[in-house]
Amino acid sequence: MTTQQLIDKANEIRACALTMIFNAQTGHTGGAMSVSDILTVLFYDAMNFGPENASSPDRDRFFLSKGHSCEPYYAILGDRGFFPRSQLATFSQAGSPIIGHPNNAVNGVEVCTGALGHGLPVAVGAAIGAKRTGKAYKTFVVMGDGEQAEGSVWEAAMAAANYKLDNLWAVVDRNGLQISGPTEDVMALDKLSEKYSSFGWDVTELDGNDVSALHEYFHSDRPKGKPHMLIARTVKGKGLPFAENRPEWHHKVPTVEQLREAYTALGIKEVRF
Repeated sequence: MTTQQLIDKANEIRACALTMIFNAQTGHTGGAMSVSDILTVLFYDAMNFGPENASSPDRDRFFLSKGHSCEPYYAILGDRGFFPRSQLATFSQAGSPIIGHPNNAVNGVEVCTGALGHGLPVAVGAAIGAKRTGKAYKTFVVMGDGEQAEGSVWEAAMAAANYKLDNLWAVVDRNGLQISGPTEDVMALDKLSEKYSSFGWDVTELDGNDVSALHEYFHSDRPKGKPHMLIARTVKGKGLPFAENRPEWHHKVPTVEQLREAYTALGIKEVRF
């Protein structure tokens, strides 16, 4: 895809995710919007992972550690053909496997996630597995910034550097807000880049809503012998005029009028499942 196609796709995914939230009358809107560009670049541009090789031992691995922001993840899997796109209409409904956190009963989801602090340890294990079996696959994991308060994250960060996991690519969706307020008020993180650098990681910081910058990063040559960390500065509620940088939109459902306003802002006429 071209950069513009990726931008358009990310906005399409945002609109789809927001429609899922509206239909279900539940969902984590703010983080779903902030992470959509990252997930779009990974699934449509950077990773060797699709429905055609979902069970191949050589596929890249992906883990959404901030599992509460699963709506764009599911929207992408449906759009890519991991399951019929029509199933997105069942999001968070009784009996549906497409629930409010990633569920490995859904094709394309490696493990159930959402208990914060688990994604990076699991990703470290997958990356070690590739090293020990001589596989060339890469492992990708996306975390939240509020999640960085979990001690298990830092145990995994230490292990990743110790085992020189240069096949591991981690991303922190650094939108600056969590359910209880600004991250710097709840549990201050800065300087987050320096923390990971001190643990022995190759660290890059950039605008996580800049599709072109994300594309360039994931296709760049990175140092050998170190795991890779991207601190992706994003806007919580990105793309929704009524939700950007508003902490109350961590978990909130749009009205009909707000859904229409979002479609207009995102350049989307209509979303159908």
